[in-house]
Amino acid sequence: MKTTKELLGARIKELRKARRLSQDHLSEKIKIDPKHLSRIEVGKSYPSLDAVERIAKALGVEMKDLFEFMHQVGSKELSEDIHRLLKDADEERLRLILKIIRAIVH
Repeated sequence: MKTTKELLGARIKELRKARRLSQDHLSEKIKIDPKHLSRIEVGKSYPSLDAVERIAKALGVEMKDLFEFMHQVGSKELSEDIHRLLKDADEERLRLILKIIRAIVH
């Protein structure tokens, strides 16, 4: 299972590549060392909150978009998350969840 640090780094890299920016170009725009950006993208280092704000701005996204990485999570992790959430749900919520799932599937 990937760590949050790895998922965040992969998301930043994904968005950077989608905008056809090199690591050097992005690091210049956000005023951090290219080696530090590289360590962030491979999940070896966390960016500071200030750097996260600058990264989001440079990539033209909101900060929350940097943390949308459910599409990077494997099916095993998805199943574990679903089971954990369902385990804590009361009967009323389970019925609502079932209705939602049926609406999506059909």
